[in-house]
Amino acid sequence: MIIYAVADIHGRKSRIASILDTVSEKKPDVLVLAGDINRYFKSSGEISSFGSLPLPVLAIRGNTDSKKVETNLSVFPNISFLNFSEKVINGFMFTGVGGTIPVPFASRIKFSESSAIKKLETIVKKDSILIAHPPPRGTLDEVLGKFHAGCSGLNHIVAKCRPRLLICGHIHERPGSAFLGNTLVVNCSMGMKGKGALIRMDKTKLPIVEMM
Repeated sequence: MIIYAVADIHGRKSRIASILDTVSEKKPDVLVLAGDINRYFKSSGEISSFGSLPLPVLAIRGNTDSKKVETNLSVFPNISFLNFSEKVINGFMFTGVGGTIPVPFASRIKFSESSAIKKLETIVKKDSILIAHPPPRGTLDEVLGKFHAGCSGLNHIVAKCRPRLLICGHIHERPGSAFLGNTLVVNCSMGMKGKGALIRMDKTKLPIVEMM
């Protein structure tokens, strides 16, 4: 299975066009939108383009996404928002959590870290693919190369539940992939010059990541 994962689109037409082009060229099995889909102060109508794609789209809200983003996109039958919920595609279990789960940035959607972690503990399994907006603390989360801005609660989930893959964004400066224990973390941010990540999944092999 091929996952095309992106985050931090921020409603920009050029980024949306790039995503549509990549989907057309690479033909992934699923598109993951790992938060910050829309602009912070102004809604972008272009994001409705994802509703016409011929593949499932799994999304979560980021710290800049209002509830309206989820409401407007959920009308499309191919788009599912995963917030403490699950969806199986090609035999792989996806689950997600929206918002930022307290990190040092302004957010339109935050949860009590303890309550969010308790909920995630009940749904994240060893081979799950977890979608969260921030990265875990200490992994692909350096801001300006000076301090870590990830979520320590996700470190707890990775250590306890050992998901196969964690897809995130939020930290524009650190797109890439790295292992945290046995979990592959992929920061697919488009916030700087990145174009997301193609992740090839196989039940019997480690995921293969191609940063776009």
